[in-house]
Amino acid sequence: MTNSLAGPYRRAALKGVLLQGIVATIAAVIVLVGWGVQAGVSALAGGLVLVLPNFVFALYAFRYMGASRAEQAFDSLKRGNGLKFLITLCLFALIFKHFTVMALPFFCCYILVMFAQWFSPIFFNH
Repeated sequence: MTNSLAGPYRRAALKGVLLQGIVATIAAVIVLVGWGVQAGVSALAGGLVLVLPNFVFALYAFRYMGASRAEQAFDSLKRGNGLKFLITLCLFALIFKHFTVMALPFFCCYILVMFAQWFSPIFFNH
C-alpha cells in the first residue's frame, strides 16, 4: 500500500544505502589487505552496523507521500526512525558481546560509512 509519489524518493534513498554498502566493502577490503583478517572483519562489521539500519529506515521512511497521506507518512517516518535506532543498538550489543572485534577498524569504518551517508546526496539526485 505504498504511494506511487514516494517511489523516486525511495529509490534515491536505496541508492544512498547501496553507496554506503560499497564504501563499507571497499574499506573492509583495504583494511583486510593492510592489517589482516580480524581487522578486515571488524571493519566490515562496523560498516554493516550502519548500513543495515539505514536500509530498514529507507524502506519505512518513504512508504507514503502527499498531502492526503501526511499522517501515514509521519507515522511511517517515526516507525522507521525508531526501528533504525533499535536495530543499531542491537547490532552494537550483539557484535561486542559475541565477536572479538578490533575497535579502531570497527569505529573507523563506521565513521567512514556515516560520512558516505552525509555526502551521498551530492552523488545522487532523485
